[in-house]
Amino acid sequence: MENFTNEIIDTTALPKFEEVQFSVLHADYWKVTLLNVFFFFLLIGVGLGVLLFFNRGLLVFAVVISAAYFVFLFLVLLLSRISFKKKGFAFRTHDVLFRHGVIATNTIVIPYNRIQHVALHEGFVSRYFGLAKIEIFTAGGSSSDLEVPGIAIEQAENIKQLLMGKIQKQL
Repeated sequence: MENFTNEIIDTTALPKFEEVQFSVLHADYWKVTLLNVFFFFLLIGVGLGVLLFFNRGLLVFAVVISAAYFVFLFLVLLLSRISFKKKGFAFRTHDVLFRHGVIATNTIVIPYNRIQHVALHEGFVSRYFGLAKIEIFTAGGSSSDLEVPGIAIEQAENIKQLLMGKIQKQL
């Protein structure tokens, strides 16, 4: 303990993640998002239609319910588009970065030495467009895990191999 030092770190000299060039999600991922929103609102619309059909007393509110339905649809589409535009990812020498958010932008930085497992997931709609999602599982539990959607399958497989190689080097 005699040689213990606790030097001050110059925080202005630290690397800045804000200067990293983020890769954007594949353009076809917007189509996947639109299809998911469409199917969701189709189910809601059918449910509302059945409700209005069997409850004739609610027909007075049909215009209000329809207007609320379309306003809600518009807001979901708008927020989904903003979210799509803000998402980005980057792989650096020692860590993975993922940026997302609608109102506030969040950037998650995961060092490679925290990664325990990597999975590649292709959803039904995403597979049709040749897209996949990389799932990164960390030592911090499910709250610190990361999912990067909207990556071309070939690129996602390369990323998975890169991450698995980084994990193997640590063992």
